[in-house]
Amino acid sequence: MNTTPPLPPLVQDDLLLAFDMAPVGLLVSRNRLVQSCNQAFSKMFGYATEALAGESLARLYPSTSEFEHIGDRALAVMRDKARYSDERIMRRIDGQLFWCHVSGQAIDRNDPFSAAVWMFEDISEKRPVTTELTGREREIAQFLVSGKSSKEIGRLLGIGYRTVDAHRARLMRKFDVTSSNELVAKLVGRG
Repeated sequence: MNTTPPLPPLVQDDLLLAFDMAPVGLLVSRNRLVQSCNQAFSKMFGYATEALAGESLARLYPSTSEFEHIGDRALAVMRDKARYSDERIMRRIDGQLFWCHVSGQAIDRNDPFSAAVWMFEDISEKRPVTTELTGREREIAQFLVSGKSSKEIGRLLGIGYRTVDAHRARLMRKFDVTSSNELVAKLVGRG
């Protein structure tokens, strides 16, 4: 039973205005389906605001496997802490890939995806996607920029650390760098 008194109309209007006009992308999801999003979110991804209502968040990921893997990681963290955040590559309506900072809050820690509020910030100006990468390379790049070791990445992805090292070596060739530090600098847009 909800004992919170209803908000006066002006306050409700203010809250709707704040949601819609926020300078970052805001999204409300239920079971990984879009419930509502604001103008900044729509502009960031290139969709009309109403076009995403009821759609799976999978549309916004570069691949189905990335949608599933990031979802699995987020679910585990949100069950523990109710919040999750990372920096990852996402996909606009035109297929363009871009780096995005994502942070979310579950309404119910026991069932985090039943309802959650998410913030999306386009960080592509400081971290442009300049090289075509496979889905696995994007996942590994995501962990490299957050400072994870090959062993940590392997554990998180359920693969061996030597496999991670092989992907890192391919990334180094693609970015034409000779060290892991140079690779990370390129990935974060400083190289």
